[in-house]
Amino acid sequence: MRKVSLLALGAFTLGLDAYVMAGLLPVVADDLDTTVSLAGQMVTAFTLAYALSAPLVAGLLTGARPKTVILVALAVFTLGNGLTAVAPSLALLLASRVVAGAGAGVYAALSTAAASALVTAEQRGKALALVMGGMSTGTVLGVPLGVLLAEHASWRATMGLVTALGAVAIGGLAALLPQVPAEPPVPARARLGAIADPAVAPVVGVSFLGAVASLGLYTYLAPVLKAAGDVDGVAPYLWAWGAGGVLGSLLIGPLVDRTGRVRALVAALLTAVGVAHLVLAPVAGVPLLLGAALVVWGAGGWALQVPQQHQLLAVSARRGTVALALNNSALYLGSAVGSALGGLALAAGLPGDALPWAAAAILGLSLLLHLGAGRAAGGGAARAGGTGAAGAGAPGAVGDAARADGDGVGCGAGGAGGVAGPARVVDGGASGTPQA
Repeated sequence: MRKVSLLALGAFTLGLDAYVMAGLLPVVADDLDTTVSLAGQMVTAFTLAYALSAPLVAGLLTGARPKTVILVALAVFTLGNGLTAVAPSLALLLASRVVAGAGAGVYAALSTAAASALVTAEQRGKALALVMGGMSTGTVLGVPLGVLLAEHASWRATMGLVTALGAVAIGGLAALLPQVPAEPPVPARARLGAIADPAVAPVVGVSFLGAVASLGLYTYLAPVLKAAGDVDGVAPYLWAWGAGGVLGSLLIGPLVDRTGRVRALVAALLTAVGVAHLVLAPVAGVPLLLGAALVVWGAGGWALQVPQQHQLLAVSARRGTVALALNNSALYLGSAVGSALGGLALAAGLPGDALPWAAAAILGLSLLLHLGAGRAAGGGAARAGGTGAAGAGAPGAVGDAARADGDGVGCGAGGAGGVAGPARVVDGGASGTPQA
């Protein structure tokens, strides 16, 4: 596990970099003599590059040595952060965030595969949980520390810290990470087919809308809190959000295993996050209540993707890993869109304390999509059961149909090779993707 820990250090750096900007926007805007809404496009640039780089670049590099690609991706990510730390203008700052995001997306996609290859099948869930735990720890511990460093030194010092952590991870991986076998290529037809799959698209759509609302709002948490109650110091509330994320990540796996009601859990989590958004502004003047709302938001958001992945594996056994990759890209694309829309809203004069209401409305749309897809899937499964079609499918198809209709959590033990493994990983609570 020591070698996997090095991959986790890189993931920690990714988590820190992806989320710390939410706490730095006001000071970055002041330093560069720009507005918070324009500075917020740093998050848009990073997350959009992150979302697009993994499926595009990883597909082009099929057959390349994973270790080499991992090191190059981490080097690009680190270079981008170094450029961010010294960028003299907003234009160069945005360009540097694109570079960092592109490297981060490729690293995240390949580091999990490398972690899986470095251990035995019995240790795979633990290894992937360690890597993904690195990202959540970077958010929970790294982001508030990064904000505190910016308050006592400068935001450029925080980005210098991210750059230094990336350099340490590169050195450790170059020296200690062994070569790992490359995964077999996935045909372009299979990748495109996942997008058009009527069972996959609604699930991915819910993830996209959830990220637009939740991650988009998180980007502007500092101006939102200031407008709502003139809250001084965003760092304690970032801690509350991150602590909720850890709590949600730890509890959701056992809860899914114990209840088996995946669709009901998704609906409950979307509702909880929406309610937390609605009460942010009214309770902003009461620190205890505000902290509690942020804990609920963080817990629900980070927990959401575990049952979401269960659904994808259950309804799409033949291309489960491709569907998961599509879902991951949808999350970061949603984050980019949410950050852009939030910036436009603030630039247009919308008060900061109105953003949580808009985010809650978008979450309401995602809940309607989720419930509508559930009714459609239930009707389709019932019709398939009446004709006996489920029994004629590929190995594992019976398990898929039954579980998709009954809030099941698996994808069938007899499913296609490579699917049962990811299902076990998700059971352990290693979502592999950021919260929504």
